[in-house]
Amino acid sequence: MVLDITQIQKILPHRVPFLLVDRVTEVRIGEYVKAYKNISISEPVFQGHFPGHPIYPGVMIIEGMAQAGAILAFYAGDIDEETAANKVVYFMSIDNAKFRRPIRPGDRLDYQLSLVKHKGSVWVLRGEAFVDDQLACEAELKAMVVDKEQ
Repeated sequence: MVLDITQIQKILPHRVPFLLVDRVTEVRIGEYVKAYKNISISEPVFQGHFPGHPIYPGVMIIEGMAQAGAILAFYAGDIDEETAANKVVYFMSIDNAKFRRPIRPGDRLDYQLSLVKHKGSVWVLRGEAFVDDQLACEAELKAMVVDKEQ
C-alpha cells in the first residue's frame, strides 16, 4: 500500500512545517510501515541548526519515525478517517535512541517502523531511519492512541 501526502494528511493531524512524512511506500498491517521524508535546505529548522553547516536535528528524525509509526497504528487498529480525526498519538517513551550519522539537505530519510508489541491503546515500535541504505538512527518508541478530548 502506497500513500501520498494527501492521504497521509487524512491520517495524521500534523501539517507543514511539522509534517515529517512525505510518502508511505509500504504498510504490512500488524507488522511494519516504510515511509520517507526528503530533507530539503528549505526546511525552517536549517535557519538555526546550524547556519553554514546544516544538520537535520535528531529530535526531528525521531518525530518522523513516530509519525510513520502512527500510520501503522491507524491501519492495524482498523480506524476509519472520521475516527482518526478525533484521535491523537502521544509519546510515552523513547528508549535506546542512537544517532549513527548526520542527516544533511539533499538526503532522503527512509523510515522503517516494526511492531514490537500492541496491547489496547499502547504501541511499542522499533524504529530505524536510513540514508542510502545506511542506518542513520534507531530507537524504541512507545506511544498511546487516545481521544483528542482526553
